Amino acid sequence: MSEIQKPVPRQDYPRPQFVREGWVNLNGEWEFEFDDAAVGVGQRWQDGDRAFGRRIQVPFAFQSPLSGIGEPDFHDIVWYRRTLSLPEAFRDKRIVLHFGAVDYEASVWVNGKLVATHEGGHTPFHADITDALRPAGEDNALVVRAVDYSRDVTLPRGKQYWLSDSASIFYTRTTGIWQTVWAEAVAPAHLASVRWTPDIDRNDIGLRLAVAGWTGQAELKVNVDITFEGEPVSSDTYTIRSANEARTIHLQELNDHGQGRWWSPEKPNLYDVRLTLYDGETAIDEVTSYFGMRKVSIEAGRFNLNNRPYFQKLVLDQGYFPDGNLTPPSDEAVRRDVELTKAMGFNGARKHQKLEDPRYLYWCDRLGLLVWSEAANAYQYSDAYVRRFVSEWQASIERDYSHPCIVVWVPINESWGVPNIQIDAQQQHHALTMYHLTKSLDATRLVVSNDGWEMVKTDLLNIHDYEYRREVLEERYAEAGRAVNGMPSGRRLTVGGHAYEGQPILVTEFGGIAYKKSEWEGWGYSGAESDEDFAARLRAVIQPLLRSGVVQGYCYTQLTDVEQEINGLLTYDRVPKLPVEAIRAINEGE
Repeated sequence: MSEIQKPVPRQDYPRPQFVREGWVNLNGEWEFEFDDAAVGVGQRWQDGDRAFGRRIQVPFAFQSPLSGIGEPDFHDIVWYRRTLSLPEAFRDKRIVLHFGAVDYEASVWVNGKLVATHEGGHTPFHADITDALRPAGEDNALVVRAVDYSRDVTLPRGKQYWLSDSASIFYTRTTGIWQTVWAEAVAPAHLASVRWTPDIDRNDIGLRLAVAGWTGQAELKVNVDITFEGEPVSSDTYTIRSANEARTIHLQELNDHGQGRWWSPEKPNLYDVRLTLYDGETAIDEVTSYFGMRKVSIEAGRFNLNNRPYFQKLVLDQGYFPDGNLTPPSDEAVRRDVELTKAMGFNGARKHQKLEDPRYLYWCDRLGLLVWSEAANAYQYSDAYVRRFVSEWQASIERDYSHPCIVVWVPINESWGVPNIQIDAQQQHHALTMYHLTKSLDATRLVVSNDGWEMVKTDLLNIHDYEYRREVLEERYAEAGRAVNGMPSGRRLTVGGHAYEGQPILVTEFGGIAYKKSEWEGWGYSGAESDEDFAARLRAVIQPLLRSGVVQGYCYTQLTDVEQEINGLLTYDRVPKLPVEAIRAINEGE
């Protein structure tokens, strides 16, 4: 296979909170093959000697136009192959191969040697491939086999439809590689991960640092330099005593005890960090990172950000693109979604049924946008679902723990995966387990057990309500008792003996007004005929929630049109249906 000459897509660094300079982007053109008859393994395709007949642009799934294939049919086993040539600077280093996400199962070979397997369509994985590489200067064969289960409704899949054509609220499937592939060069002992836990009340930042390849023989030290807007606020060197170090670092105080440096959507302040690992006096590894100082809490039944009541104005964001499906076409497109969300007067987004690209979270951190991180759910319950889902959710939290923009974890939405939760004690226990498991992994954020209805233990009482008549919404949300005892979707809000305990009440899906402003045909929960009608309908559903006094936040459905859904504030290609200033004014109560 000849060297790739086409421009490499998605050249942005894929792991923005843990940046290492020595890396190679492996996106671009790969050889590709469908394996519908499942003959590849038996015919030793993994050895890398067989040329594949198709070409695909990684990291775009074959179902998307940007992949160069754009074929939406069922092909649940796919193979990738490319030549892996490493730069001279990588000589005498350990080489780590990274995958941002492969849907759903992946097996990876280098020169015919199996180096990694992974299950989970939204979470990253990596492998040290050094021992499988050929001598320096020689090309290596990199082969990936991905297996999807497109018709299995117990698979954590999010909005990917298990029938042939997209319909209703379900969209085109994603199979195989759909996030960036890259390799990096590291020392035998190197920094593996970092986790930040802010404490604004003490002006401390908690650091948990993992070191890979340390045998305990060498005396390793790590220097942590923290700056804010270029000014140093902390610098110290610590001796490594275990492969998983935990430290609490006190930040240099200002006259306002650090408040001027707290993170919020209005002031997205970030601290920059440089971590340097030493073996004796020799620097052997260096990464850069960042964190934000912010606090999420509930006080006296009020949602607080940084110890002050905060009204959340969220938009439901499916994270789909017309040319890349689940994969954003560029970093500029990712940033543009965040900028448009803020320009329309929203201070947050609920990423729906998708663990989003880390670059999205980076821009939310950098530009200031709250994020509710939601799992890609299954549709039906099974023992296999529980095993898969629990594993992938834990990996999701591990990946994104340090992003200050994330304020709420949502493991389950609208009883997906637990359709009989109202009467099934087993499914109730599962939802309760997901709540407590999430709390055990992250005690600093809020957790919603089942967004929309049929909740068990939950930090927020969230309601999905697509009522479009102003007078009905005004009456329904005039007082807490009416709100929590209503059944706007024909579902009870709590099950399993759980009841409303004074949690903040939010309406986390509403609106969904269909308005056709492009060639796309589709549907919504109610329809507008003109710009004026659309604006009037937006006011009719937003103003009652703003003026309620009971509701502490909302999430409007939705940011963009998606395939057959035309209920976005933007068209599928991100053109606002009304001037963004007009939508902002409505969000501000005008």
